[in-house]
Parts: sequence; C-alpha cells; structure tokens
Amino acid sequence: MKKFILSIAAIAMISFGARGQNITPPKEVQEVFLKQFKTVQDVKWEQEVNEWEAEFKIDGIEMSASFDNSGKWLETETELNKNELPAEIHKAINLQFNGWEIEEIEGLEKPDYNGYEIELEKGETEIEILVSSNGEITIKKVSVEDDDEIDEED
Repeated sequence: MKKFILSIAAIAMISFGARGQNITPPKEVQEVFLKQFKTVQDVKWEQEVNEWEAEFKIDGIEMSASFDNSGKWLETETELNKNELPAEIHKAINLQFNGWEIEEIEGLEKPDYNGYEIELEKGETEIEILVSSNGEITIKKVSVEDDDEIDEED
C-alpha cells in the first residue's frame, strides 16, 4: 500500500511539473503567431486539446491567443479595465444584470465574432457572459459558490 501511494504521488508530481513548463508549439503555429503579434518577446505557451494558447503582454496589457495544430488562428483575448468598456456595453449589461458587479472583462476577437467576455458576480453567484460589439448578450456559464456550474453555451 505504501508503494502504491508513493507511486501515485510521484506521478502527480511529474504531471504537475510538466504543466508548469513552457512548451514549444509546432513551427506552423509559431509562424502565424509571430506574423500576427510582431512586437511580442516573452511568450508562455500551453497546449490544450487540439489547441495551442500563447499568453503574453503587449505594452503592459495581458493577452492570450489560441491556434489549432495547423496554425489557424482561433481567438485573441485582451484583458480590459472597467473604464475601457464602451458606455453602450455598460448600458446593455446594466439593463439585463442590474445590481451585478463586473469582476473581469476581456476583449474577445474571433474570426466570426468581436465583443467581450465578462464575469459578473452577485452574492455567491457568478455569471460569465458574452457581449457582442452591438450589445447582444449571451450567457455562457453560471456558477454558484459551491462550484456547481451550468454551461449555457460552449
């Protein structure tokens, strides 16, 4: 039993250690990334299921970009402050989610979508919404503090 527990612990340490390492994506992914984000120097790559995600900063702004294994660009997320959110987007959120606090905002750009991904909080409930650039709101995920999650769209 002792050997079994030690084996599990060793496997867990190796697995967590590998996650923390900066891995290198395929050449096609790197080439597309560098064409799109020319001024980036310090990039941290993570591999997800059939996807590569680069985390980086441009002019001090935190960003991430995702690509498939062939180098096709999937999306870019840009961290934003509340004051960077356009007034018409604030208005659309307040109409539907009056009394909710904005916790996090990311600009979201995809080949077929431009808008925002916003986390809202009220009490023990968090809601993740997508807001298109014209103010159309889609609920993406609802979470309650005890970690129950309901996905509305993925």
